Amino acid sequence: MEHRHLGRSGLKISEIIYGNWLTHASQVEDDRARACVRAALDAGISTFDTADTYANTAAEVVLGEALKGERRESLEIFTKVYFPTGPKGHNDTGLSRKHIRESIDASLTRLQTDYVDLYQAHRYDYATPLEETMQAFADVVHSGKALYIGVSEWNADQLRAGHQLAREHGIQLISNQPQYSMLWRVIEERVVPTSRELGISQIVWSPVAQGILTGKYKPGAEAPEGSRARDEKGGADMIKRFLNDEVLTAVQGLAPIAEELDLTPAQLAVAWVLSNDNVAGAIIGASRPEQVTENVKAAGVTLEAEVKARLDEVLGEIPETDPAKTLSPAQRLA
Repeated sequence: MEHRHLGRSGLKISEIIYGNWLTHASQVEDDRARACVRAALDAGISTFDTADTYANTAAEVVLGEALKGERRESLEIFTKVYFPTGPKGHNDTGLSRKHIRESIDASLTRLQTDYVDLYQAHRYDYATPLEETMQAFADVVHSGKALYIGVSEWNADQLRAGHQLAREHGIQLISNQPQYSMLWRVIEERVVPTSRELGISQIVWSPVAQGILTGKYKPGAEAPEGSRARDEKGGADMIKRFLNDEVLTAVQGLAPIAEELDLTPAQLAVAWVLSNDNVAGAIIGASRPEQVTENVKAAGVTLEAEVKARLDEVLGEIPETDPAKTLSPAQRLA
């Protein structure tokens, strides 16, 4: 397993990160979830990403149990705050000082750790002054409950403002967690150049585009049984934008290139996002341990410029590149 520095910091993370967004305490049973974490550890993954909102806090509990007994110093544990948790009351969401203070303590309890390596703002909070949010994050860091601060799905202007306030409060904003894949490239025009300038890395989610880039979804065919497209707990909603014959036909054209490189299509997809020098790590999820074992083989793969050009040619105008779509549609406010 290769490791990369996260932002302009001394923290190193595994370039393949295990994430439990749509799996732990949701799509898979706890025993299988623990087996996936064990497979990740065995494969050399040291970095684990979760959030308080995943399965309404239950995903943090499962991850904490799965990592119990491991040497804490050998792990990098990330979590997030923003979305509603618990009974979803009027202060159970957002990036207010109150919610951040209460959320970090609850997350640490569920994860069974004294600190997290990275505490992330899960989205930008338009209803709370950014100064209040960054002051609250500074208190979290200065109290030793988190080592660094990150964000998720912030646009370039938000990153710049947050980075400046973080510095004023004596803390480091070192990462952004956006969606990024061969099919979803909206961060490339503005977020990535700004992040390079500021010393912020990307920790990308959905590098396989919700499973589309595995090639298992065929144009004109029903989605396979047990696939995310058939998951009624949230997975189907996330993947549906890619489920059209134009996209699926283009994706089938990637398979011969993957075969030439002795990679699976999923490994090729993960290697592609890692070829961006502003990406510190790619988050993979898994419902079965063997998925972890296969996807980590993308670590250390080098894609030559000629290969990347061929991939671009196959996909043509299919990938989404509009920087205005940096935020997920559900969070884009007027």
